[in-house]
Amino acid sequence: MRLYHHLTCGVFVKRLNRFSALCDIGNTIHTVHVKNTGRLGELLIPGTKVWLEQSDNPLRKTAFDLVAVETPFGCVNIDSQAPNRIFREWAESGRWHADAAQWRSEVTRGDSRFDFAYTRNGSIGFVEVKGVTLFDERRIALFPDAPTLRGVKHLQGLIRAREEGCEAGVCFILQAEDVRGFAPNDVQHPAFGEALRAAHSAGVDIRALRCRVTPEGSTALGEVPVMLSSPGFRKNQQ
Repeated sequence: MRLYHHLTCGVFVKRLNRFSALCDIGNTIHTVHVKNTGRLGELLIPGTKVWLEQSDNPLRKTAFDLVAVETPFGCVNIDSQAPNRIFREWAESGRWHADAAQWRSEVTRGDSRFDFAYTRNGSIGFVEVKGVTLFDERRIALFPDAPTLRGVKHLQGLIRAREEGCEAGVCFILQAEDVRGFAPNDVQHPAFGEALRAAHSAGVDIRALRCRVTPEGSTALGEVPVMLSSPGFRKNQQ
């Protein structure tokens, strides 16, 4: 899936805050918008090659969006808006369930708001999508890279949906191609791992998709194994 059209490469200098960073583009330092508020500490390393999309809005404070990072195991997309687009294209092609139909975005049920809802066999199903950008030296994808109370709440909402007779699932979009599997990052946030295992026990469908990532975009390739017991994290050697 092509996501960007006006790309340029640069070198990451430093993170300013959750939303902005400094990058060297053509030997000029620019303040750029970071399209992911996560920590990204293993990716955004000074001196790393990055990819940026230039905005065509002259009124913006920043002219560039940082969307991807080059790593020892390939290009990694960090755009937090990309996973939902990738999942929807994949799901609507019949690969979540072949007979799932009427896909809708941002659907509220009770006190939960899920990324997607669909109908199947006369009933409704819900799916929450999580983008994954943390990978260790064994090519294991891990989520989250920082504590996420919101992520735990989403899993609890999916469990309630199952208890009420609905289908429910969570799909982790792994934003790199050379990935062997997925596991919850119990070291970073034990409560999320516990919630994911509780969701599995409740019948929530848990899947992980690796993607072919280029600077221009990202496309789901297929599922990889989900390991519910975290293997821990081993830092990549840059």
